[in-house]
Amino acid sequence: MAKEKKETADLTVEERLKALYQLQSLLSEIDKIKTLRGELPLEVKDLEDEVAGLETRIANLDNDIKDINFKIGRHKSDIDLAQGQMKKYQDQQNSVRNNREYDSLTKEIEYSELDNQLNDKKIREAQENIERITREADSYTLLIGDRREDLNLKKKSERL
Repeated sequence: MAKEKKETADLTVEERLKALYQLQSLLSEIDKIKTLRGELPLEVKDLEDEVAGLETRIANLDNDIKDINFKIGRHKSDIDLAQGQMKKYQDQQNSVRNNREYDSLTKEIEYSELDNQLNDKKIREAQENIERITREADSYTLLIGDRREDLNLKKKSERL
């Protein structure tokens, strides 16, 4: 101890000031690192939450696509059913006894055709929705990739 005091006393004022400045600079850097590291766990948690939220959104979009595909299948079966009815009505038109029956069957055929057109329109709209949802899910997938990269970097930084 006496030796250290003697060595410190031997230093000039300029050397003491330089040493004090270096010490102060190091302490400032340590404070910055502590502050940065103090926020890092919060940033990691936020990124983990964001990734989980995006994954949930993608799962919901996939469920929406499944529902839409189910509706498309239902519309296609309605079209098939209506075409079968139209064929049946056309066969019945050949064996009608009066104009009233013929007119009634003609109206049923027209109604079936309109129903088919409506189902076709609903199918087209559903396919457009699927395309829109797919694009949205793709953008979320890209965003998840970016966020996971950020998360991995921050986790590595956190360990240091």
